[in-house]
Amino acid sequence: MAEDKGLLKQVDDDKVCRPLHAYDIGVTAASACQADQRFSYSLYVPAHFPTSNPEDFRLMVVVHGTNRPNQTMLLRFQEFADENNSIIVAPLFPARIDDPEDLDNYKYISYKGIRFDQVLLSMIDEISERYDIKRRPFSLFGFSGGAHFAHRFLILHPERLSAVSIAAPGSVTLVDRTSDWWVGVANLEQMFGKKVDLDAMQRVPVHLVVGENDTKTNEIIHSPGSRHWMAGANDAGANRIERLKTLADNLRDHGIATEHEILPGVGHQEGPLAQAAVRFFRQLR
Repeated sequence: MAEDKGLLKQVDDDKVCRPLHAYDIGVTAASACQADQRFSYSLYVPAHFPTSNPEDFRLMVVVHGTNRPNQTMLLRFQEFADENNSIIVAPLFPARIDDPEDLDNYKYISYKGIRFDQVLLSMIDEISERYDIKRRPFSLFGFSGGAHFAHRFLILHPERLSAVSIAAPGSVTLVDRTSDWWVGVANLEQMFGKKVDLDAMQRVPVHLVVGENDTKTNEIIHSPGSRHWMAGANDAGANRIERLKTLADNLRDHGIATEHEILPGVGHQEGPLAQAAVRFFRQLR
């Protein structure tokens, strides 16, 4: 059914039809997060959504790297979304929110009073309500800086995830109760009010992926006095490949099913790593 205001989506008989505009289908207009309008998101919504049952749809979140091309990331998962009744959510966490030199804010979850995990969960609630999607665990992909966020979100909120793909993070947080956040989780409850829930983490299929040529270290080595320096900051390995291997071993040591891929001939490239993530998510459907 259509009218000048856009498409109308029929919801349950005991509810009023809510308008769903043309800009709410396909690659959507960027929307401010109503819980905190400093942050926004774009979606990819399959064209058949208005005529389908929202109960059949699931959410997938894809988190950008440091250069923040969030809408470009949507297109890498478009075919998967069409085939698997998925709505793709691409949050935008802008750089330089409270510091003209800051590029990393979302990567470590907590930044100057902002909880980026809670910002994402607010977006999920908002999108679920708008599209009448059942609130259930969602899948999560992160590349580079987004992979920082993704694996730390797994530690904090495993109960919210159905699967996670972590692509080439520069630094990793281990399930290590002898080191503080962000190297480990010793002070997790003090920092975030949550304990590590290994039982929940063990229910989440995990995919780790990096290119075999992703060996540059200029952006990932922490030095004393630098923004994210702390003891043990570089102990997981010299480069992204070694650090991801350390993360894989750590997760497996804690009983978490982990698939670990090194892609031949690939450097620090979002495209091939996203393709590997799509293969991983497809095998779970």
